[in-house]
Amino acid sequence: MTNPGTNPSDPRCGCDEGSKLLSRRSVLRAALAAAAAGATSYAVGDVSTQVSFAGTGWNGETLVVLSLHGGFDGLSAVVPAADGAYYAARPNIAVPRSTLLGLDQTFGLHPAMAPLMPLWRNGTFGVVHAVGQADPTRSHFAAMERMELAAPGTSVRTGWIDRTIGSLGTGSVLNGVGIGTSQPMAFSGPATETTMSSLEGFSLIGPGDDRAKWHAVLRRMHTGARPEVAQPAGTLLTAMEDVARLSGTATGPAGGAVYPATDLGRALRQAAVLKKSGAPVQVIALDYGDWDMHAGLGRADGGWMRDKLTELSNALAAFATDLGASFASTTLVTLSEFGRRVAENASGGLDHGHGNAVLLLGGGVVGGRVHGAWPGLAPERLVDGDLAGTTDYRSIIGEVLQKRCGAGSLSSIFPGFGGGHLGVVRPR
Repeated sequence: MTNPGTNPSDPRCGCDEGSKLLSRRSVLRAALAAAAAGATSYAVGDVSTQVSFAGTGWNGETLVVLSLHGGFDGLSAVVPAADGAYYAARPNIAVPRSTLLGLDQTFGLHPAMAPLMPLWRNGTFGVVHAVGQADPTRSHFAAMERMELAAPGTSVRTGWIDRTIGSLGTGSVLNGVGIGTSQPMAFSGPATETTMSSLEGFSLIGPGDDRAKWHAVLRRMHTGARPEVAQPAGTLLTAMEDVARLSGTATGPAGGAVYPATDLGRALRQAAVLKKSGAPVQVIALDYGDWDMHAGLGRADGGWMRDKLTELSNALAAFATDLGASFASTTLVTLSEFGRRVAENASGGLDHGHGNAVLLLGGGVVGGRVHGAWPGLAPERLVDGDLAGTTDYRSIIGEVLQKRCGAGSLSSIFPGFGGGHLGVVRPR
């Protein structure tokens, strides 16, 4: 990727944002042969599945984790309009007060996020500002790894979603689902998760092949096999048949919802199909990158940030509408590995920072307000030029898991973390 400092016509970041993302394994492998060899995870075409059989059950709630990879600038999305230091630090790219959508006396929303204002007014969209990690770093690779493992200061190498599914899951390969082109490190570990590019692509075979015939043959191949071979093979085939059925009966978006014709729009539409199907989907992980705006961020009336926020807001609003009654048992949380620096740089962009904004949508969200302790942007309140992270992101996720998803103690999900609740969601 060209460094923007050497090519002013290319505003994209010169750092390797994608180095941390684990691309989906696209080479067809014999998944069931891998199971026969004793493997606990295997890939089939664009499907990656890990199989285990533990957990305590599902209470019907679904957590949707939307990762804004690349370093989302929460200060552009949820603007601290009452903090004069914001405008002093960003003379060319600050969002003018006159264009902001009013949230409260301190914050305003970027005008491109207007599609979310009805959710704000009805109390199902809220924000937590000044969110960070306990061990901040400005490295994409390190920050994403730490956030998805969520076990700083320990030797734990499994991901927090995997640990969640391990403690709450029913044993279905649909307990944890990733939709998109990356396999989250948060899925690392022995529990049950599946990643796919689409519901239609969730198959061992190519388009046009006789799915039922191949599945029957594969089941016969494993008749009489050792349980550690036959059980995961059977589970995988059953899941594929279940997904094929729900995909085949899925209708268009409900309630007049119109998704953007983009990867994000398609992924959220697929997530809505999964949720509305009644499948035991406890966590859905989605990725929406390209937030690394070192140069050419743009202004409130046009440019890179406005375009991204427009797509994000339209997609989230469509998702909420499409879910209908299922929105009541869904909580969507956005996460990003870090925020951006407070001061703009000479290229009209923002370098890697720390504190950030987290967006929450769902029927159980305590919306219509900005949560968290705002530290201010005065120079003496910054952390090496960055917005301080006064709320650990694990507090937000932990509260959702406990109040909405039925988790008990968080000690196995976030080892060593003792953070409390902010009041961002209501109990089920």
